[in-house]
Amino acid sequence: MKMNQHRNLIPFLEWLPQYQKGWLRFDVIAGLTASAVVIPKAMAYASIVGLPLEVGLYSALIPMVIYAVLGTSRTLSVSTTTTIAILTVSQLSLVAPQGSPAELMTAASTLAVLVGLILLAASILRLGFIANFISDPVLTGFKAGIGIVIIVDQIPKLLGVHFTKGGFIQNLMSIVQSLPQTSLVTLVLAIVMLVLILGLERFRPHSPAPLVAVAVGIAASGLLNLERFGVEIVGAIQPGLPSFSTPDLSLVSRLAPGALGIALMSFTESIAAGRAFARHGEPRPNANKELLALG
Repeated sequence: MKMNQHRNLIPFLEWLPQYQKGWLRFDVIAGLTASAVVIPKAMAYASIVGLPLEVGLYSALIPMVIYAVLGTSRTLSVSTTTTIAILTVSQLSLVAPQGSPAELMTAASTLAVLVGLILLAASILRLGFIANFISDPVLTGFKAGIGIVIIVDQIPKLLGVHFTKGGFIQNLMSIVQSLPQTSLVTLVLAIVMLVLILGLERFRPHSPAPLVAVAVGIAASGLLNLERFGVEIVGAIQPGLPSFSTPDLSLVSRLAPGALGIALMSFTESIAAGRAFARHGEPRPNANKELLALG
């Protein structure tokens, strides 16, 4: 009876005994492919927020480990998203405008604790039923909207241009205005990578196309010294663990409303994506357990 209670609380204990050795090779490839996508995005989001790049690395690693133990979706890869990063920037700008990295770290840790506590409280109160109000049209619109947002978010990187990020329409206008400053080398490199990924998916559908593309890009950057042609690289990353920041209780009252919005958006994005991309016959994510895992 006690073991069943533990399995209900920790999904990891339920599926691990049923895990088959034949799945391991495919899971390793999937993990490497996901990491090839998540790691650069996590560092980019850390840069957007104004935090050290290594913070992005650890913020990508730890949530995935926790979600593997507590999560209920087989398809989700839990990490920072464009929406959450933008909401975080807006909240940090309220309490630490033009703040130093140390001030931003303190504010970010305070915000993270608040969001986590809100999600945990929602799980304890069993508020996961909110997910039942997410209809199929909402899921379809969610998938389409996220796809468009991601495309617009990535276009400046494909063109090698920079501008101050804003709303969706503002970003579109900024992209058009920045076209004359396009880095041709960056654009050609982006096109080559896209052709490589699409070609592999078309002619070698079982190959880890994103992982191959990232490996080729890293090799090309190192061998051809693409930085001298204006192609941006991540550069040196501070080794070791980032310094830990203690939450500042004086910021709680100002960050609490935004934390509530971020918690709601985090849960909505995760549960909607988990349900939208679940294969036919697979169990749908358990909303209350998802709240616990995300918290």
